[in-house]
Amino acid sequence: MTTVDFSDTSMPRNIDEAEPIDAILFASFGGPEGQDDVIPFLKNVVHGRGIPDERLEEVAVHYRSMGGKSPINDQNKAMIAALKDELTRRGIDLPIYWGNRNWEPYMADTVKQIHADGHRTALGIVTSAYSSYSSCRQYREDFGIALDATGLEGELDIRKARVFFNHPGFLDPVAAHIREALERFRAEGHKDEQIEILFTTHSIPNTMAETSGPRATWEEGSGGWYEKQHIAAAEYVMESVGNLPWQLVYQSRSGPEFIPWLEPDVNDVIAELPGKRTAVMVVPIGFVTDHMEVVWDLDTEAKESAEEAGLAFVRIPTAGESPEFIAALADLVQERLDPTFPRKCVTSFGPTFDVCGAGCCPNQRAIQPTTSAVDSDADVANAGERSELAVMIAERKAQRESQRQQAGE
Repeated sequence: MTTVDFSDTSMPRNIDEAEPIDAILFASFGGPEGQDDVIPFLKNVVHGRGIPDERLEEVAVHYRSMGGKSPINDQNKAMIAALKDELTRRGIDLPIYWGNRNWEPYMADTVKQIHADGHRTALGIVTSAYSSYSSCRQYREDFGIALDATGLEGELDIRKARVFFNHPGFLDPVAAHIREALERFRAEGHKDEQIEILFTTHSIPNTMAETSGPRATWEEGSGGWYEKQHIAAAEYVMESVGNLPWQLVYQSRSGPEFIPWLEPDVNDVIAELPGKRTAVMVVPIGFVTDHMEVVWDLDTEAKESAEEAGLAFVRIPTAGESPEFIAALADLVQERLDPTFPRKCVTSFGPTFDVCGAGCCPNQRAIQPTTSAVDSDADVANAGERSELAVMIAERKAQRESQRQQAGE
């Protein structure tokens, strides 16, 4: 097993040597397979948050409208099969295992199977392209928690592949789909200046966004690496599409109203377009496949918002199973096996890294052990303690309360 020793664990690093990877762990969110699975699945998603069943039933309607089956599972199976074929074509013979956070096959069960089959170093590829707690670090925690739960810490090494929002294989298919949709709108008589392009991604709490990335990059009100990476991705796509109106918007908010989340919401923006535009194109740049939050929140709710506003509407497909994207995932594997393999990066944000720094993209509760090429000694030492983010939030809350009291005086 390769050991990487970094003198400074606070900042991310690349690994510049070939790694002994002998398996791939394809990690995803998970989704129900039938009506009886829907509520148990949603309880897994919100575990520990105290959300009542009545609220879960409101969300369950989305899944029940599709027979209780999430499209994400079949999409993941297709991607895994395509990735296996692409790796074989490149002469790379690695088994691919599938593990989920919230539904079968569960991560811990998959980790046990990987070890039982004799593998000792797995590369984790996740179905999320950007940096934030929920889209990157939580997967690293999933790996660390699974290893701890199975007693395989030290017996199996799981190394997460870098975030890939800036890989051309992820972004070029999106640009191609936009160009196709533009031709359709133009054929219907819409001029370019009448078409609004809305790049959508999952909204997250402002504090999660602000602390996405290494500690040294945090800045209140900035949106953090999460927002910056999305903007960089959209800018790259628009460079190849043309000079049309566009903006980054958010969707799928699920938190309490009193907690600030990233805005504006896609539906609110669509409602403001009449009189300015005649058509709206929604581009789910923040998602890998056409799963439930794309199918329901965009194909259903955003489409209805456009109809109410009298706007022509089209939703662009995600990169999904496109050959370019599957090749990009294969690149993530090959660049870890061969340090001379070119790392493709096409946005103004710059390169992304193999190893996240200690405390990168923390959650609001407590630090959990993670894996990402090496466990951060600082993260492991602080496991179970209040995260820096939790301390920062408490300090801000106290400061605001003090300001309110002073204003009242």
